[in-house]
Amino acid sequence: MQISMRLRRLGMIVAALLLPIALAPAASPAPEERAPTGTLAGQLLVASPEMGDPRFDHAVILLVRQDKNGAMGIRINRPVEERSLASLLNALGDTGSEVAGTVRIYSGGPVQPEIGFVLHTAEYHRPETLDIDGRLSITSSREILRDIGNQRGPAKSLVAFGYAGWGAGQLEDELAHHVWFMASYDLPLIFEEDRDKVYDEAVKRRTQAL
Repeated sequence: MQISMRLRRLGMIVAALLLPIALAPAASPAPEERAPTGTLAGQLLVASPEMGDPRFDHAVILLVRQDKNGAMGIRINRPVEERSLASLLNALGDTGSEVAGTVRIYSGGPVQPEIGFVLHTAEYHRPETLDIDGRLSITSSREILRDIGNQRGPAKSLVAFGYAGWGAGQLEDELAHHVWFMASYDLPLIFEEDRDKVYDEAVKRRTQAL
C-alpha cells in the first residue's frame, strides 16, 4: 500500500466531508444508544450476501456521516499491513519524531485511498477532531499519530486510508434494496475483535434495515 500523502491537509479535508454534522447541534448519547435522531452516523453498515460489488464483499463499515447530502464511512475489517509508527510518520514527512510502537493500517474504502483517518474513542480531542456519536470520533493529523506513539493518544484507535462514500440518497436506496443492513456496535467490536470474526459478529447484531 502506497502512503505518499501528508496528513497536515487532512483536517481540512475531513472537516469539508463532515461539515453538515459538524455544524449540527447534537447531544452526547449515553453508552449503547443510537446516534442522534435523523442520522445513521455511529451505526454499522454490513454487506448483505446479495452485495454485487466485490470491493465490499463481507464489508463492515462504521458510518461517520449520513445526512441529506450523502454519507461517508470507514471499513473496519480489512487490515492491509502493520508497520512501526516511526516509519509511518517518516513516510508522511515527519522525520524528527521519536515514537514507539506499531500500528495496523486498514483499507477504509475505495475512495481517495491516499487520505488517512484515525478512528478513535471520544475521550481524545484535538481542534481538528470531529465527533461521530459521543463514543467515537475521527481525527486526521500527524499529531494524533505522535500522541499514540508517546502514550498520550486515545485509549483505542484504528488507522485507515481511504473511505466509502455515497451521494445524496444513494445509501438510502441501497438500504431499501437490501444491499446493506444496519447493525449496532460496541467498542470491543470496533477495536479488539479478531478481524476475521468482525463480519459474523456484526451479522448477529443486525437491526432492521431502512
